[in-house]
Amino acid sequence: MQRYWRFQDTKIQDICFGALGELWIQRNVQQNIHPENQELVRVLREQLQTEQDVPAPARQQFYTEMYCPICLHQASFPVETNCGHLFCGSCIIAYWRYGSWLGAISCPICRQTVTLLLTVFGEDDQSQDVVRLRQDVNDYNRRFSGQPRSIMERIMDLPTLLRHAFREVFSVGGLFWMFRIRIMLCVMGAFFYLVSPLDFVPEALFGVLGFLDDFFVIFLLLIYISIMYREVITQRLTR
Repeated sequence: MQRYWRFQDTKIQDICFGALGELWIQRNVQQNIHPENQELVRVLREQLQTEQDVPAPARQQFYTEMYCPICLHQASFPVETNCGHLFCGSCIIAYWRYGSWLGAISCPICRQTVTLLLTVFGEDDQSQDVVRLRQDVNDYNRRFSGQPRSIMERIMDLPTLLRHAFREVFSVGGLFWMFRIRIMLCVMGAFFYLVSPLDFVPEALFGVLGFLDDFFVIFLLLIYISIMYREVITQRLTR
């Protein structure tokens, strides 16, 4: 009898913890959406649920712990914005078309202007849905990737653009060789400046403050690499 009640208690605990875990995921996903976009995302989510013709188990999934904040499912054929937020490719395209078709969208999470969409899924899938999604992403980038950017917006885009740029540098069939050489030259230039005894602000005289010019040079080189990578993406769209 004790075994039976112990089994029942364990089963009840598992159910409770599972329910709490689901509520925790739902609450965190809900909080990710910016308050100004919650109503638009809610309406779009209802529309996507009614139009969804692919059963959930058949969805190709990436990042087992990453949920799309729009559809509340695991990211399917994910697309990353220049501000570093991940969505299902079809969800962010639907969000664009449902909201501001003629202008660049604001990120549903941080409200930053989205001027670039970066695909995170592989190139080997050539299904009709994936081909159409790539065309939509390219169409969006062709319209808005060339918009002028302020220095603050470039700084905010740095983590995402640098991560994608360096990933393509070390991948087969990624960036063309001229761009790889330019990135390597930037990295080598930053390294030699760091080890060089000739500084605008010598560390021997100014101590820790002497590293400020080193950090500034590296920062400028990173900005330059991100600008180059954005130009490469724009050039791909014109081929």
